[in-house]
This record gives sequence, C-alpha cells and structure tokens, in this order.
Amino acid sequence: MAPMTRTPSLAARDAGRPPKALLISGIAAPLLYGVADLAAGVSWDAYSFRDQTISELGAKGAPSRLLFAVLLVGVYSLIVAFGIGIRRAAGPNRRLRIVGTLLVALGVMALTVGQLASMELRGVEQGLSGALHLAEGAAAMVVIFTAMGIAATAFGVRFRWYTIATVMLTLAFGAWSAMDTARVGQGLPTPWVGVKERIFWYSYQSWFAVLALTVLKAAPVSGPPRHDEARRRSAAGS
Repeated sequence: MAPMTRTPSLAARDAGRPPKALLISGIAAPLLYGVADLAAGVSWDAYSFRDQTISELGAKGAPSRLLFAVLLVGVYSLIVAFGIGIRRAAGPNRRLRIVGTLLVALGVMALTVGQLASMELRGVEQGLSGALHLAEGAAAMVVIFTAMGIAATAFGVRFRWYTIATVMLTLAFGAWSAMDTARVGQGLPTPWVGVKERIFWYSYQSWFAVLALTVLKAAPVSGPPRHDEARRRSAAGS
C-alpha cells in the first residue's frame, strides 16, 4: 500500500503569517484618532476645531486632557500592533521589516515621551514642556516620513505616487500650520489653524490605513480555519 501523504498542519501553513487583527490595527488607529479628536474637542465647551490646534486638546490644564490622553494610548497601542503585523507580513522583504520597526518605534515613543511632552495651555509660557512637545513632534515626523519613504519602494507604482502625494500634502500643511506656533504660545488668535493642522494630521493618518489595506491585499494572513481546511485536516489524520 502506498504511504499516506499527510496534509501540512494548519499551524505549519500559518507559520509566519500575520494575524489579520494586527494589520487591521493600521486601519483602526486613524479611526480611533478621529474619535479622540472629536470626543475631546466636544468635551471642551470653549474649544474651536477651526481655530485651535489638536495638541491643545492634550495641553496641561485643558478640560479635555485626560480623555484625549486615554484615547491616544489606544491609538498608539494599535500603531505598535500594526508595526508588529507589518514585520510579520514582510517575510524576506527587508524594507518592509524596517517600516514595521519604525512604526513600532513611533508607537512606543508616543506612549512614553509623547505622554510626558505635553504643551502648556494657549497663552501660557511654554518653557521646557513646550520645547519637549515640539522636539517629540519633530522626531515623530522624521520617523513617519522615513517609514513612508521606505514603504513607497516596497510596493507598486500607484502606492508610490500616493505616498509621494501624501508626503507633499503633509509637509505643506504642516509647515503652514507651524507658522502659528508662536501665536498659540502668545495667546493670540489663530484663525483656521485647526483646519490646516487637521489636514496635516489626517493626511498621514490616512496613509497608515492605506498601507494596512495594501499589505492585507499583498500578504497571506492567518485567520480562523475554514470548514474545508478542517475537513482536510481531519481526513489527513484518519
């Protein structure tokens, strides 16, 4: 009788495949960030989404500070999970593994330094807190743009051009909104800075979701066993 050929186990076939939940975290993170922005802004009666920055929601002494900080812990925990998922999906693709590592670093930095480097309220002398806030923000953007640049070379032309357009849009609106930094510290009016900054923030936040969808489409991912797989496993073991 011919020797029985065993079907590889599900565990063996799923080895190295990233669970979908890790990659979907890249979609959930920007969605939760939007919820944090909206919920914290609504909780502060005097807050203006049009004329105030997002960072003011987490400023020391702001009524929205605790709620915003708690929700951001969730956001950046999802970013860490997403980075791990990217690394596991990368396989032999070294560039994609680097992107995953950078996203993990971004999440860890935001969960540690970012939680401590909060700005002071508008019109209050920023001092060391304000300087740390700006430095942490600048470091985070370096990490993000580096990840975007490397990821742009890891996929097709459409993703590359989308990434280039996102970087240009983010840089343009980031620089534009940064022009009001001194006025925020001085407590002066900053009309439309909230709109400009949100275009800046949500441009690259949306990129996380697009990257997640791109990796999900390109990489096999593990999930609950399908009925036909379960039947084959049962037959192979009989």
